[in-house]
Amino acid sequence: MKHNLYHDAIDWEALQREHPVGDAFIAFARQSRDEIRAHQERLFARCVARAWQIPFYQRLWGNAGIEPGDIKGLETLPSLPMFDKSDIMASIDAKPPFGDFGGIDLASGDHPPVIIHTTSGTTGNPQVLMFGAKSREVQNIMLGRIYQLQGLRPDDIVHSVYGHGMINGGHYVREAVTHWTNAVFLSAGTGIETRSARQVEIMRDFGATVIVGFADYIKKLAKVAVEQGIDPVKDLKIRMISGHLGREDKTTLSDAWGGVDCYDWYGVGDTGIIAGEGPDRDGLYVMEDAQVMEVCDIENGQPVPEGESGDIVCTSIHKDDVYPIIRFNTHDVTQVKKGTSSLGLNLTRIEGFLGRSDNMVKIRGINIFPQAMGPILEEDASFAGEFICKATRDANGRDDFIVCAEINGALDTATAERFRAILKKAIGIDCGVELAKPGELAPLTQTEVRQKPIRLIDERFK
Repeated sequence: MKHNLYHDAIDWEALQREHPVGDAFIAFARQSRDEIRAHQERLFARCVARAWQIPFYQRLWGNAGIEPGDIKGLETLPSLPMFDKSDIMASIDAKPPFGDFGGIDLASGDHPPVIIHTTSGTTGNPQVLMFGAKSREVQNIMLGRIYQLQGLRPDDIVHSVYGHGMINGGHYVREAVTHWTNAVFLSAGTGIETRSARQVEIMRDFGATVIVGFADYIKKLAKVAVEQGIDPVKDLKIRMISGHLGREDKTTLSDAWGGVDCYDWYGVGDTGIIAGEGPDRDGLYVMEDAQVMEVCDIENGQPVPEGESGDIVCTSIHKDDVYPIIRFNTHDVTQVKKGTSSLGLNLTRIEGFLGRSDNMVKIRGINIFPQAMGPILEEDASFAGEFICKATRDANGRDDFIVCAEINGALDTATAERFRAILKKAIGIDCGVELAKPGELAPLTQTEVRQKPIRLIDERFK
């Protein structure tokens, strides 16, 4: 049998022309909007042609009455049906174990190189993810270029706390750094893969200068360092953190590590990185040579006016090999940032991750995103950084929202009332407050074993 090799499947020069890195990326991002749009149209046409070859899209579009030739260009995009994780899982159920959305026959010995991962299972059963060689490397390029834009240097030692195993994140972060930057990479993984106390020692012994991962665990490592008698500022050399911050208070994370620069970026397992902060830290720049992003109303799916919040719906125009993605509803919520970039980059900017619409709870007519409670709680200096929310329903059918928060200090009524007042001012309704000591909520949030902590327990339908 012939082995189709990964590196032979990529035209490396063409890859970097269409998805430039470093100074070439800055030059692309400073083009006019018309030039950027023309680039997108060329790539979108290839994606549509590939999608028509795949049963998943033949079914999705056919059921909507769409025929080949109906999709004229990106102006047609809002008229196409969306899909989401539930559609992918239905495809897998019908054609186990890989579904019919990838466009390849893995049972055949003569298939192109393909990488299989899964999602973390944060919002349900883990979902299969497929990447061809070319689309995988574009994903890596996008993240590598964002790290460079944020200030990653060749002399940096990068300590990664992303998980590995079947999950995509840790693997592609490693590939992004090792393939598309010249920094040194340490793949420490989660607290289960490398216990937290050892992680701090590794950072000290290898002279780590950059940490990448999820903010919640990176905050925890600063506390662990202190517990180990290691000063996060004097004994370690961290100068930069890049991870998934959402609306979390960057000041708190930065201060825990001695005032280092903290940067946010956003993406999902299917698409790879969609947007990331630059050195201006004024919104997240959408990687528009590879991603076309819409913000759509959570209820009716229609595009919202600029500046209003809604679901991120992504079309990955670089994925024309394995698993094309055209109008994938992430159910992550954001809004487009108005105004122009101080860096002169003509790329759409977003506010970042604001919560999940499928994790949103409606309490007495108010839409609440549990993830958003963290930054609100940080208004009080006693908040220790960890929280989880509960939605409950009493015998009379009244819904209540309870925020459980870890704090430093007394777990008394006065402190609870102080937090209750902060929350009422922010979300507009009275809610319950339950206080806990640092570390007590870990069995519920599962910060040690999950990359994305659990933030909501909905008890209303049990």
